[in-house]
Amino acid sequence: MARDLRTFLAEHADAVWTLPAGLSRRHELTALQHALDARGEYPILVAKGTRGAGGDATSIPVVTNLTASRVLTAAALGIPDHRQTAAWYAERSAAGIAPRIVTRAQAPVQAVVLTGLDADLGRIPALTQHELEPGPYLTAAHATTYDPETGIDNTAIQRCWLKSAQRMSWFPYPASHNAHNLRKFWARGEPCPVAFWIGHHPAVLMGTQAKLRYPESHWRAAGGVLGEPLALVPSLTHGERILVPAGAEIVIEGFAPRDTLAADGPFGEYTGYLGPETPAPVCDITCITMRSDAIYHDYGSGLTDMLVPDNMAMEGKLYALVKAVAPSLRNVHVPAPGRRFHAWLQLSNPARGEARDALVAALAYRRTKWVVAVDEDIDIFSRDALDWALATRVQWSRDAIVIDELSGSALDPSLPPGAVTASKMGVDATLPPVPAPGVPRPVPPVATVPGEAAVHADTLRAAASAGTWPRE
Repeated sequence: MARDLRTFLAEHADAVWTLPAGLSRRHELTALQHALDARGEYPILVAKGTRGAGGDATSIPVVTNLTASRVLTAAALGIPDHRQTAAWYAERSAAGIAPRIVTRAQAPVQAVVLTGLDADLGRIPALTQHELEPGPYLTAAHATTYDPETGIDNTAIQRCWLKSAQRMSWFPYPASHNAHNLRKFWARGEPCPVAFWIGHHPAVLMGTQAKLRYPESHWRAAGGVLGEPLALVPSLTHGERILVPAGAEIVIEGFAPRDTLAADGPFGEYTGYLGPETPAPVCDITCITMRSDAIYHDYGSGLTDMLVPDNMAMEGKLYALVKAVAPSLRNVHVPAPGRRFHAWLQLSNPARGEARDALVAALAYRRTKWVVAVDEDIDIFSRDALDWALATRVQWSRDAIVIDELSGSALDPSLPPGAVTASKMGVDATLPPVPAPGVPRPVPPVATVPGEAAVHADTLRAAASAGTWPRE
């Protein structure tokens, strides 16, 4: 059976919290995610019968916090150790598996078709997540467009504010491939065709976040990460020009009319801050399709739920970039507390100058802002271990690299107004290389205890924990 959101929820039913009916879609679900984030707890949340601003309940359940757990998200990919995703993701997304095209009869997402006035965005139980946000947003909608010159499609998660029954704003980041496609259609004097699909297996969601060249379709990468061909079906409005996942939950189809912008935001971004109000294209809705028992997927914007999958995809991208210049690279970690600005590189016996090569390669990636390279003995998933390396293996005048005027993220709240480039830093926290083969590194040995003493200590600790500590 093809994997989708339903198969994932069934496989991980023990991680699902089914919430009481009647929760408000305005702030309440997001407030629960904030509370869980603060405690380091990451269950999947399913809410049925949620209420809108007018108190109306919906028959479409909401699932959120789907990818808040890094352990569970790695399990969705079939990776037993969440710390070993970078090389796996880089390899699987690059290799890819070609999609397969199915008919409408084989596409659960087209079981219900709503057109005309029935294609009402008010049917979608979108959330208003944070204070000062102007209304309900689609946060897990994958916008799919295509390049009018080549016909090659692109997919990316991009927010949409539901403004009325048949119109929503749509914010494609200005440097995104979807924004390129939009501008090309507008330059031709045409509206931009677009379809937004919502809800699928986490492996599909992550596969479509692969960082690719332009133009390049995400469907092969999604199949590679999923481990099977992704089933696609022609959209009803755009036909084969825009394909959508047959196993998705909901699809919203329409056009972005030429040179039409509307206010969008403020909106809670992955930085943890509210992004300012900004002009954005709008999308006029032509059709909504969905499963007969559709589930609406929401990402907690700026929360671990949204950071984990994209950061894991970013680890794969950085692994591929850095490995090309630093063969000693073993692993990459993009930690959630650093949003998408920090990255830790783990190297094994790098040659002289190789750690710096790795740092420069990683800093060249638009999102990174601070990159640290460490040795293989440092656990890059432990902030305590990283701090120890920074404290004991770094002389700032020797080991810190600061590079100005590199491309950065326009969402970085530390940038001054109007800035288009960023200042970035890399830190080489690796030990000095050995002066000659077989010669110890010129640093003090790490303080350790013998193996047999460590084993005995574990036995004593277990006894104390169990209350069986020997007494006089």
